[in-house]
Amino acid sequence: MRAGVFSALILLFPLVQAQASSNPSSAPSAQVSPQMIPIKPKSQPEQDALGLIPTPTGLIEPDTMIIDANTAATLDPGTFATQTRFYSGGGILQYVSLGVFNGLNIGASISGNGLVGNAPSIAVPTPQAQVKYRFFDGNRYVPALAVGYDGQGYDYNRITHKYNDPARGFYLVGTQELFIPGLVFSPSVNASGTNSGAVYGALPVTYTIANKVELMAEWDNIHNISNSRVNAGIRFYITNHFDLDLAVRRANQSGYYSDGTSRGPERIIQLRYVGNF
Repeated sequence: MRAGVFSALILLFPLVQAQASSNPSSAPSAQVSPQMIPIKPKSQPEQDALGLIPTPTGLIEPDTMIIDANTAATLDPGTFATQTRFYSGGGILQYVSLGVFNGLNIGASISGNGLVGNAPSIAVPTPQAQVKYRFFDGNRYVPALAVGYDGQGYDYNRITHKYNDPARGFYLVGTQELFIPGLVFSPSVNASGTNSGAVYGALPVTYTIANKVELMAEWDNIHNISNSRVNAGIRFYITNHFDLDLAVRRANQSGYYSDGTSRGPERIIQLRYVGNF
């Protein structure tokens, strides 16, 4: 069985496993604000003197992306997010996303190679678009589910005029907290725009510690083992609206692409800010 089909089966297994392991007789979790989606652990305020739980305020924003892979989280309506990635060769990748309606996000991105440092030339590929729609918010037994399109690839090749790591294209993603508080799984399947007949998969997992630090790991681009990517990193929640990521992409790869750039591990830094408009 091809690895792409195998990854699709893996996508369904943890979701069924989570449902089977849930105990309907257990006590319900504390209520959160209706605007917050239950796909990321949030710290809850304690009961007041009257035994009431006030509406949570100042909660950290949900993670719409991990490193390269998406989650089922979306921005609230009237919310925007900017994400800046600094990558190898003096490159910068800039995202802008908008929360349009409940569960619907649209965005755009643009990258530039050689923008930082003394690179002999600069390459700025065509801007790309992103759309995500969360059609199911999720509950204790069924994960949040979203479909979307992401046209942004990584590491633009100056010779082939294509991305060395192709765009995700159309995808389906589910996000659910599993087994222990703070452990979140967001498996997905996608059809890359560079090969419409191929199905790929991604198996990302995160673990949040005290809503201050998040450990991130991804097995991405799963179609055949040699071209799959293992990414890992750490996310610091500096404030409720500002994050700092330190990560390594392609930790399992080596060699060079056709334009002479390294195919091996790549260190990146990401800055993300979420605000209202």
